[in-house]
Amino acid sequence: MSETSPVSVEPLAQRQIALVDLLDRLLAGGVVVAGDLTLRIADVDLVRINLHALISSVNENVPSLWERGEE
Repeated sequence: MSETSPVSVEPLAQRQIALVDLLDRLLAGGVVVAGDLTLRIADVDLVRINLHALISSVNENVPSLWERGEE
């Protein structure tokens, strides 16, 4: 039986990550924010808002969707 060195696994709630590091990790891979908001009075839906947003970092190696192509 092989013995491996113990790895300390900290619970996620106990880990401390700097805000800058967290933002760097999130923007490097991209973040999708999605949500629904409904304003209702007496079980009647008055306003419904659907939110879908993609937040990502931009660099020169990733082409923009809004660039004009050469015509």
